[in-house]
Amino acid sequence: MRDFLVRRLLLMIPLLIGITFIVFAVMALAPGDPFAELRMNPSFSPATVAALEREFGFGQPLLVRYGKWLWQAMHLDLGVSVAYRVPVTELIAMRVTNTLILAVTSIGLSWTLAIPIGLFVATRPRSIADRLLSFLAFLGMSVPNFFFAFLVMYLALRSGWFPVGGTTSLGYDALDPAAKLLDRLHHLVLPVFVLGTSGMASLMRLMRGQILAIRDADFVRTARAKGVPERWVMWKHVLRNALNPFVTLAGTELGTLLSGAALVEAVMNLQGLGTLLLEAVRSLDVFLVMGAVLMGSVLLLLGNLLADIALTVVDPRIDFARAEAAR
Repeated sequence: MRDFLVRRLLLMIPLLIGITFIVFAVMALAPGDPFAELRMNPSFSPATVAALEREFGFGQPLLVRYGKWLWQAMHLDLGVSVAYRVPVTELIAMRVTNTLILAVTSIGLSWTLAIPIGLFVATRPRSIADRLLSFLAFLGMSVPNFFFAFLVMYLALRSGWFPVGGTTSLGYDALDPAAKLLDRLHHLVLPVFVLGTSGMASLMRLMRGQILAIRDADFVRTARAKGVPERWVMWKHVLRNALNPFVTLAGTELGTLLSGAALVEAVMNLQGLGTLLLEAVRSLDVFLVMGAVLMGSVLLLLGNLLADIALTVVDPRIDFARAEAAR
């Protein structure tokens, strides 16, 4: 296990360098200029704009600029945002909490509902409940998140039950700690519902397919022939083996959800990392884009690593030590 972890961690270094270089090159080749608005502003002289360009290194070759950014990133310095004139780490720290709370809560909701519902419909194939829930799952996978967000916001606006947009209410700072917590939870209901239900649909279909594929396997029939109770067969043999792809999927879901939440955050006016990234791309704020991409890539790679380790707990047949020795 130790050799496996060291090897995977070392492999992350060239992967992160490749990902960040591609994004840096795409941002550099994109049409437009991050200082275009300043040039049209009469308050900024051409000399001031030229000084800002030199300060941010926009007159240097691509490889030189990327090398400087990479050296700073290795020292945990992600540069300064061109648009906000503040360090990128501060901007990300201000927004990442809202996005992580939204992502983790949505994942928890989708997994908590998808696994038991998938198990329920798999044990009743071709029943009315199976057909109805499968239809709702296909509908949930077909409707884009941003359209679902618009629909939910419209219903919330008509009913007045939930706040439409934002992460906190007016006067939030004057509330006591318990009221602040309730206010944040109240604002989380709609975005968590949008992201959680869309993710639940695909997970439920995956669980149903896994159960149907495993429940008639040879080792399951052998367990039944030995007189093992059906409930224990489903829990110990069927469900445990069906969870293997879910463990692998969990490693990528957080990084995927962070990117997928961007449109939902933009539609619902949530002050998260997704809206910050969209604003950065729109304004060609290269250092802010690089910081957000780097954080998402690290989360994705670490999630995959943790998922591989968790597989050894779920499936004892997996032995990383033997796999490393075979190399």
